[in-house]
Amino acid sequence: MADFDTIYELEDEEDEHVVSEEHLPRYCPEPVIMRGAGHITVFGLSNKFDTEFPTVLTGKVAPEEFKTSVSRVNACLKKNLPVNVKWLLCGCLCCCCTVGCSLWPVICLNKRTRRSIQKLLEWENNRLYHKLGLHWKLSKRKCESSNMMEYVILIEFLPKYPIFRPD
Repeated sequence: MADFDTIYELEDEEDEHVVSEEHLPRYCPEPVIMRGAGHITVFGLSNKFDTEFPTVLTGKVAPEEFKTSVSRVNACLKKNLPVNVKWLLCGCLCCCCTVGCSLWPVICLNKRTRRSIQKLLEWENNRLYHKLGLHWKLSKRKCESSNMMEYVILIEFLPKYPIFRPD
Protein backbone atom coordinates (compact mmCIF):
# COMPACT_ATOMS: atom_id res chain seq x y z
CA MET A 1 0.00 0.00 0.00
CA ALA A 2 2.90 2.36 0.65
CA ASP A 3 4.00 2.13 -3.01
CA PHE A 4 0.65 3.47 -4.19
CA ASP A 5 1.63 7.16 -3.85
CA THR A 6 5.24 6.77 -4.92
CA ILE A 7 6.28 8.44 -8.19
CA TYR A 8 8.83 6.63 -10.26
CA GLU A 9 10.91 8.23 -13.03
CA LEU A 10 10.84 6.44 -16.32
CA GLU A 11 14.12 6.12 -18.12
CA ASP A 12 14.14 8.09 -21.37
CA GLU A 13 15.41 6.23 -24.36
CA GLU A 14 18.10 8.39 -25.93
CA ASP A 15 17.72 7.07 -29.47
CA GLU A 16 14.04 8.12 -29.69
CA HIS A 17 13.27 11.81 -30.02
CA VAL A 18 10.23 13.52 -31.43
CA VAL A 19 10.68 16.22 -34.03
CA SER A 20 7.97 18.83 -34.17
CA GLU A 21 6.44 19.66 -37.56
CA GLU A 22 7.90 23.17 -37.55
CA HIS A 23 11.41 21.71 -37.82
CA LEU A 24 10.63 19.39 -40.71
CA PRO A 25 11.96 20.63 -44.04
CA ARG A 26 9.23 21.48 -46.52
CA TYR A 27 9.76 21.63 -50.24
CA CYS A 28 8.76 25.05 -51.45
CA PRO A 29 9.90 26.33 -54.86
CA GLU A 30 11.45 29.75 -55.26
CA PRO A 31 8.89 32.57 -55.56
CA VAL A 32 8.05 34.03 -58.97
CA ILE A 33 9.06 37.68 -59.30
CA MET A 34 7.05 39.85 -61.68
CA ARG A 35 8.85 43.10 -62.40
CA GLY A 36 7.16 46.19 -63.77
CA ALA A 37 7.02 46.33 -67.56
CA GLY A 38 5.86 49.92 -68.01
CA HIS A 39 7.79 52.89 -69.28
CA ILE A 40 6.92 55.23 -66.35
CA THR A 41 8.03 54.60 -62.77
CA VAL A 42 7.02 56.85 -59.87
CA PHE A 43 8.79 56.18 -56.57
CA GLY A 44 9.58 52.60 -57.58
CA LEU A 45 6.07 51.72 -58.74
CA SER A 46 5.83 50.97 -62.45
CA ASN A 47 2.75 51.87 -64.45
CA LYS A 48 2.19 48.32 -65.78
CA PHE A 49 2.98 44.65 -65.14
CA ASP A 50 3.44 42.13 -67.93
CA THR A 51 0.50 39.73 -68.45
CA GLU A 52 2.70 36.99 -69.93
CA PHE A 53 2.09 33.70 -68.12
CA PRO A 54 5.22 32.36 -66.30
CA THR A 55 5.96 28.71 -67.13
CA VAL A 56 6.62 27.97 -63.43
CA LEU A 57 2.92 28.42 -62.71
CA THR A 58 1.84 25.82 -65.27
CA GLY A 59 -0.45 23.34 -63.54
CA LYS A 60 -0.96 25.65 -60.55
CA VAL A 61 -3.24 28.31 -62.00
CA ALA A 62 -5.04 28.79 -65.30
CA PRO A 63 -3.44 31.32 -67.67
CA GLU A 64 -6.79 33.12 -67.97
CA GLU A 65 -7.05 33.62 -64.20
CA PHE A 66 -3.46 34.86 -64.09
CA LYS A 67 -4.09 37.34 -66.90
CA THR A 68 -7.30 38.55 -65.23
CA SER A 69 -5.49 39.16 -61.94
CA VAL A 70 -2.63 41.06 -63.56
CA SER A 71 -5.13 43.05 -65.64
CA ARG A 72 -6.90 44.11 -62.44
CA VAL A 73 -3.61 45.34 -60.99
CA ASN A 74 -2.82 47.15 -64.24
CA ALA A 75 -6.26 48.79 -64.22
CA CYS A 76 -5.63 50.06 -60.68
CA LEU A 77 -2.25 51.44 -61.78
CA LYS A 78 -3.75 52.99 -64.92
CA LYS A 79 -6.36 54.78 -62.82
CA ASN A 80 -3.99 56.11 -60.13
CA LEU A 81 -0.55 56.64 -61.66
CA PRO A 82 -1.33 59.47 -64.14
CA VAL A 83 -2.60 61.59 -61.23
CA ASN A 84 0.63 60.82 -59.34
CA VAL A 85 2.72 61.93 -62.33
CA LYS A 86 0.82 65.21 -62.65
CA TRP A 87 1.29 65.96 -58.95
CA LEU A 88 4.97 65.03 -59.24
CA LEU A 89 5.49 67.52 -62.07
CA CYS A 90 3.64 70.25 -60.16
CA GLY A 91 5.61 69.42 -57.03
CA CYS A 92 8.93 69.61 -58.87
CA LEU A 93 8.02 72.98 -60.40
CA CYS A 94 7.05 74.45 -57.04
CA CYS A 95 9.73 72.67 -55.02
CA CYS A 96 12.01 75.70 -54.69
CA CYS A 97 9.20 77.96 -53.48
CA THR A 98 7.75 75.49 -50.98
CA VAL A 99 11.05 74.11 -49.67
CA GLY A 100 10.09 70.59 -50.78
CA CYS A 101 6.65 70.54 -49.15
CA SER A 102 4.99 70.44 -52.56
CA LEU A 103 6.16 66.83 -52.96
CA TRP A 104 4.04 65.57 -50.03
CA PRO A 105 0.87 65.05 -52.12
CA VAL A 106 2.82 62.77 -54.49
CA ILE A 107 4.17 60.72 -51.60
CA CYS A 108 0.68 60.35 -50.08
CA LEU A 109 -0.90 59.44 -53.43
CA ASN A 110 1.82 56.86 -54.11
CA LYS A 111 1.23 55.31 -50.69
CA ARG A 112 -2.51 55.17 -51.42
CA THR A 113 -1.85 53.47 -54.76
CA ARG A 114 0.37 50.85 -53.09
CA ARG A 115 -2.27 50.17 -50.43
CA SER A 116 -5.00 49.78 -53.03
CA ILE A 117 -2.85 47.26 -54.94
CA GLN A 118 -2.09 45.39 -51.71
CA LYS A 119 -5.82 45.23 -50.90
CA LEU A 120 -6.57 44.02 -54.42
CA LEU A 121 -3.92 41.29 -54.14
CA GLU A 122 -5.24 40.27 -50.73
CA TRP A 123 -8.74 40.00 -52.21
CA GLU A 124 -7.35 37.87 -55.06
CA ASN A 125 -5.53 35.66 -52.53
CA ASN A 126 -8.68 35.08 -50.48
CA ARG A 127 -10.83 34.55 -53.56
CA LEU A 128 -8.61 32.11 -55.44
CA TYR A 129 -4.89 31.83 -54.87
CA HIS A 130 -4.77 30.59 -51.26
CA LYS A 131 -6.95 27.66 -52.35
CA LEU A 132 -4.40 26.88 -55.06
CA GLY A 133 -1.42 27.09 -52.68
CA LEU A 134 -0.17 30.48 -53.90
CA HIS A 135 0.23 33.88 -52.23
CA TRP A 136 0.56 37.14 -54.18
CA LYS A 137 2.02 40.24 -52.58
CA LEU A 138 3.56 43.56 -53.52
CA SER A 139 7.16 43.60 -52.40
CA LYS A 140 9.98 46.13 -52.47
CA ARG A 141 13.15 44.77 -54.12
CA LYS A 142 16.48 46.18 -55.19
CA CYS A 143 16.84 46.67 -58.95
CA GLU A 144 19.27 44.34 -60.68
CA SER A 145 20.80 47.12 -62.78
CA SER A 146 21.19 49.85 -60.13
CA ASN A 147 20.98 50.59 -56.41
CA MET A 148 17.42 51.88 -56.71
CA MET A 149 14.41 50.09 -55.23
CA GLU A 150 11.36 48.94 -57.18
CA TYR A 151 8.04 47.34 -56.35
CA VAL A 152 7.45 43.87 -57.77
CA ILE A 153 4.65 41.34 -57.51
CA LEU A 154 5.94 38.33 -55.64
CA ILE A 155 4.09 35.03 -56.14
CA GLU A 156 5.03 32.69 -53.32
CA PHE A 157 4.21 29.01 -53.08
CA LEU A 158 2.55 28.06 -49.80
CA PRO A 159 4.06 24.97 -48.14
CA LYS A 160 1.94 21.85 -48.12
CA TYR A 161 1.25 20.33 -44.74
CA PRO A 162 0.99 16.55 -44.38
CA ILE A 163 -2.61 16.19 -43.22
CA PHE A 164 -2.58 12.40 -43.31
CA ARG A 165 0.37 12.10 -40.94
CA PRO A 166 -0.69 10.83 -37.51
CA ASP A 167 -0.15 13.00 -34.45
